[in-house]
Amino acid sequence: MRGGWQQPLPDMPAPPPARAWRRLDAPPGYAAQWRRLAEAALELGLGPDQLSETGLEPLTAARGWKPATVALYSKVARYGGVALPRVPTPEPDPPELDLRPLTQVRTQDPEHLRAVAWCAIALGWPAPVAAFRPLRRDQVRATTRRLLLSTDDGEWSVPGALTAWHAWEAVRSRFPALADSPWVLPALRRGPGLDSRIGGRLSNQALQATFTKHASRTAQHLRATAAPSRQAHAEELAAAYRELSYDSYRRLALAAGAPPVAARGVVRAARAVNRGHRLVG
Repeated sequence: MRGGWQQPLPDMPAPPPARAWRRLDAPPGYAAQWRRLAEAALELGLGPDQLSETGLEPLTAARGWKPATVALYSKVARYGGVALPRVPTPEPDPPELDLRPLTQVRTQDPEHLRAVAWCAIALGWPAPVAAFRPLRRDQVRATTRRLLLSTDDGEWSVPGALTAWHAWEAVRSRFPALADSPWVLPALRRGPGLDSRIGGRLSNQALQATFTKHASRTAQHLRATAAPSRQAHAEELAAAYRELSYDSYRRLALAAGAPPVAARGVVRAARAVNRGHRLVG
């Protein structure tokens, strides 16, 4: 060996967190989630290297992220080159839940009817948020008994959603910007973006927030209108709704027997059903 022993090189200091995040590119298809992950880390002064050491626990505690959100951001971090342990997506808990109140028309408020129509369609066509965001009205056809959806993956028959669909279509026809919008779930107001407009396409984050708000308001309605003999059941259902995410909603719909929209849905539906059988046994 030539040269003999050499003193090891000193450790290179880590760059400032903001600069370190800018050096990494967002994984394709996850730009928004990558940006929110970096923002959450920067609030705690963590760069990518520090996040690899601490994991997502500090961010989870600071932001109050739910298990499904932690699973999503751990996946996004790994896709972007940040070494984090794999976190499995949690199964819905409880494994069975009455979802029908989320599909029932209570008022003529456009925001309420848009959410009800979404939930009614998703109960029979449990597609992920990313599939609902670009869904166009010309892809949905109403027959006398059900809705028919046409997508690049095939055609789908959705029973039980006609009332919600017609109510939503009727109320949006009274507002020109909504009546002219091609989207099934259009924006009802302008957002912070420069290209945001009424009738425009909502972001995935906005749709998630829409569902969370609808579930919370439905929980309030159940508690306020339950008969005394049904108060305990209503309180239990309302508590579950306050913690319900759209991802859990669609997995519960799959577990209840809705046809899977993709192959991944088949696996998740079978897993949820098997888990339910284990709990019963």
